[in-house]
Amino acid sequence: MAFDMYGDSEPELSNQEKVAILFIALGPEYSAKLFQHLDDEEIEKITLEIANHKQVSAEQKAAVISEFYQMAMAKDYISSGGLEYAQNVLEKALGSEKAMDIINRLTTSLQVRPFDFLRKTDPSQLMNFIQNEHPQTIALIMAYLDPDQAATVLGSLSPDAQADVAKRIAQMDRTSPDIIREVERVLERKLSTLVTQDFTSAGGVKAIVEVLNRVDRTTEKSIIETLEVDNPELAEEIKRLMFVFEDIVQLDDRSLQMVLREVDTKDLSLALKATPQEVADKVYKNMSKRAADMLREEIEFMGPVKIRDVEEAQQKVVNVIRTLEDKGEIVVSRGQGDEMIV
Repeated sequence: MAFDMYGDSEPELSNQEKVAILFIALGPEYSAKLFQHLDDEEIEKITLEIANHKQVSAEQKAAVISEFYQMAMAKDYISSGGLEYAQNVLEKALGSEKAMDIINRLTTSLQVRPFDFLRKTDPSQLMNFIQNEHPQTIALIMAYLDPDQAATVLGSLSPDAQADVAKRIAQMDRTSPDIIREVERVLERKLSTLVTQDFTSAGGVKAIVEVLNRVDRTTEKSIIETLEVDNPELAEEIKRLMFVFEDIVQLDDRSLQMVLREVDTKDLSLALKATPQEVADKVYKNMSKRAADMLREEIEFMGPVKIRDVEEAQQKVVNVIRTLEDKGEIVVSRGQGDEMIV
């Protein structure tokens, strides 16, 4: 949020402090509406500043609101009749010296940094888009990106390109504004062409999970074991998605009863806290009446719980199922193509 106000009543206040005081002065209802137009980083900074201002004097509030009003009016004048018109109006209202200060500060805050359009681009799209450019172009762009965004881009390049680009950034001094504008123009045109293309989603982890859920256990196990060597993180993600907790409705009664004997009651009650009724009914059906009643009571009196805790408990149950399946003690239905076991 670019908010660069002029004021001689509270010169010691930073712009960020003035923004916080403005939000305090506006009150919760209007401040909440303003927050809706800010990004997460801006919200975090302003919130911290507000928290640090436990007491704000009436004089501070009045001065900040007055400065904000002056800046807002100046911006409106510029939009209506240009910079010269705005300066003339402000000079008549506030005097030439104060008018010049407001105009200078406002034009500074309105300046757009080079490659601003790239800072708003999705990181994955930016990486794909930028990596085919010349190293000098990449270096120029990265010099104007936020450090975190630049680090992400650098990490996506090949080792050789990383070293080359890093060297070019380090050796970069001044670049002609004309060159920057030309590079911006070309890249913005390329990017606009790219984002207007239609793409269809295909493949991905979920796609292979759908396939592996339908192959026989031997094939699945062979693929997973190979992936565990080549790409452990991918293998773990696939295993996590292959059998979800709600899939226990597909287990036969005998298999589910074996699973329940291996699962801690506390984990089971937490796992059932936010599941469809058919899943809970399947579990209750495979327990004694007394055990099922006790489990229902424990869930009822549990109170609110974090979704993350529920998911962790469900994953523990899934891990038990996979362990028993690996041992050959239970059979898990693997899609619609399974052969009937008789």
